Amino acid sequence: MKRTSNECGERDCGWQAEPFGERLLGVIARLPPGDVTVAEIRDLVGPDGLLLLTVLLTLVFMVPVSIPGVSTVFGGAILLIGVSRLLNRTLWMPKRIAQHALPSDKIRDGLGKGSKWLHRLERVCRPHRLNGVASNRLAALLSNGGLVLGAVLLMAPFGLIPFSNTLPALALLFLSLGLLQKDGLFILLGHLGNLVTILYFGVLVFFGIEAVREAVRHLMERFS
Repeated sequence: MKRTSNECGERDCGWQAEPFGERLLGVIARLPPGDVTVAEIRDLVGPDGLLLLTVLLTLVFMVPVSIPGVSTVFGGAILLIGVSRLLNRTLWMPKRIAQHALPSDKIRDGLGKGSKWLHRLERVCRPHRLNGVASNRLAALLSNGGLVLGAVLLMAPFGLIPFSNTLPALALLFLSLGLLQKDGLFILLGHLGNLVTILYFGVLVFFGIEAVREAVRHLMERFS
C-alpha cells in the first residue's frame, strides 16, 4: 500500500463545499438496479470521499433494528477506512468485502431514511468548533482510533437487538462528520457514542449471562 497525502484529512476538503444532503441524493440516484456492492458504493462516492463513504455506510443503521448481515460487511469496510487513516495509507479492501452484493432497494431505503438524520446534523454541524479537539495530531490519532473502535462495535453479533447497530453507527456518523468539518464537538459526541455503546453491550452481556445461569439452575432443579 502506498502512503497518501493527509492534507485536509485525506484530501476531503476538495469536495467539502457541496452539501452532504445533495451529494447523498446523487449517490442514491446512481445506485444500480438489482444488487450493489461495497466497491460500487465506494466508486460512487469517489476517491476523495473516504469519510463521506463512512457516513453513507452508517446511515442505513439509523433505525432500531437493521438489515441482517449488513453490519458485518459495512463495519468491515469502515474498519479498513479507519485503519488506512491511522496508518496514513491508501484504502485497500479484500475482495470478499468489496464484492459483497446487497439489494439496492434495501440500501436505497436505508439511505433515504438515514438522510433525515444527515440533514438535521448538517444544520447543527459547525466547522472549526472546539478547534483544538479537531486539529492537532494527537486528536486526529484518537479520532481515527475512534473510527476503528466504532467499526468493531458495529460488527458485534447483536444485530437483531434494538439499537445495537444504531448506537455504534451514530458514534461513527458523529466522528466522520466531525473529522470532515473539523467540528470538535461532533468528534467528542462520537467518542461519547462509542462509550455508550460499550456500556450498552456490557449490560446486554451481563443480563444474557444471568439469563443463561437462571435457565441452567431451573433445569438442574427440575431434574435433581
